[in-house]
Amino acid sequence: MNWFEAAFLGLVQGLTEFLPISSSAHLFVVGKFLPSGEDPGAAFTAVSQLGTETAVLVFFWRDIVRIIKAWWGSLRGRLPRTDPDVRMGWLVIIGSVPIALLGVVFQSHIESTLRNLWIVATTLIVFGLILAVADAIATQRRDLTQLSYKHGIIFGFAQALALIPGVSRSGGTITAGLLMGYNREAAARYSFLLAIPAVFGSGFYELYKIFAKHDVASEAPFGIGETALATVIAFVVGYLIIGWFLKFISTKSFRPFVWYRIGLGVLLYILLGTGTITP
Repeated sequence: MNWFEAAFLGLVQGLTEFLPISSSAHLFVVGKFLPSGEDPGAAFTAVSQLGTETAVLVFFWRDIVRIIKAWWGSLRGRLPRTDPDVRMGWLVIIGSVPIALLGVVFQSHIESTLRNLWIVATTLIVFGLILAVADAIATQRRDLTQLSYKHGIIFGFAQALALIPGVSRSGGTITAGLLMGYNREAAARYSFLLAIPAVFGSGFYELYKIFAKHDVASEAPFGIGETALATVIAFVVGYLIIGWFLKFISTKSFRPFVWYRIGLGVLLYILLGTGTITP
């Protein structure tokens, strides 16, 4: 049964990671309704996200290689820092600092206090409404060539909000991008690139804890093999979702995701209020 549950959670991770609906919230909520009724845990979430983030590496491979080469070339004095790819390399690094620092400082709260369905329900609704406002008033006049260091830092703090389950990494950064005047696709692309250092850092750190500290592995609801299965499934599904999502938002608004967030949040309030599920 654990293998089935892990596979299903990997599917959920792949479907929700790149959509502005919070994959961590979905893993948490779905876990409550599986036969075991267990929270997959922050460690399982972080490791399974390695699958979806590997999908980002594959999907944007040419862009990533070009950016890394340009950034390295600038360090060796071959390219100016004003080069768009060089600037993007620095922006990804700078934008990753807030979530790295806050993740370390608030790690204990992220793994315990914040994993509460009342909080998840509230953040789903509140940040869904903020996304709706941002999408409605967005001028969408900027693209990634106009991304500044100031905006990169703002993107970084928006991404850090995803440490709270229910906010959504892509949702937070895309919302910030829309409010700063970037078009939907530009905000989404930078959101995906910005997540690479943070997700891989968090995922490999959790892997280190699993292998180095046997007590962590024994307390986790899923074993290493089951978590690996979920990660592989998340990679395959996530890769398909990236292409679909970028194509969807090129012509459509974020309204369907807003209504979904609000509906899920209200449903969680009802289920919690009636005692159907525990927070």
